[in-house]
Amino acid sequence: MRASLVLLLLLPLASAQTFGWGPCKTPEVQANFTLEEFVGSWYLVQKLPAFSAPGKCIRSNLTLMENATVHVTNSHFLFGREWHFHGVLVTPHSDEPAKLLAHFGKFVPPVPDWVLATDYSSHAVVYSCMDFYHVFHVEYAWIFSRSPSLTPEVLQRCREVLEEEGVKTSRLQEVDQDCMEPPLSD
Repeated sequence: MRASLVLLLLLPLASAQTFGWGPCKTPEVQANFTLEEFVGSWYLVQKLPAFSAPGKCIRSNLTLMENATVHVTNSHFLFGREWHFHGVLVTPHSDEPAKLLAHFGKFVPPVPDWVLATDYSSHAVVYSCMDFYHVFHVEYAWIFSRSPSLTPEVLQRCREVLEEEGVKTSRLQEVDQDCMEPPLSD
């Protein structure tokens, strides 16, 4: 009885994540990626379910620092209030600049953020995966835009990038960007 109750209570959490069996995929990343062109403001347009990115008007502002790291300010609106989270992106291997590692505090493990595709001026497709002993994994995927929305054609191309890497785009969720608040500044 207790096990059933625990499973019932965990069900909403599980549905807010994208789990898979086995180890993480190793997708192809953006060739010739340039971090300097990637920094700036991004709006999250679609994402896989994740309890780590709730709310609406989810945005990221990336600022290149002197030490070649990137300061990240993520913001979103939830419960009538704006929330901000700060972190740092680093490039662990200079020969793979599109494979970034995100640090959001000492109590949160570093998370890989791999840029699968971007044109730097309108859209970006970012993928992440956390591997748990090669038994199962949790996937994250985000489609970003430099403006609050993307054209249907560009959005479809972004979804195709994810599909080519085996990501189930049927689970992607729209992110409401209809907010009256001012956009993030660069």
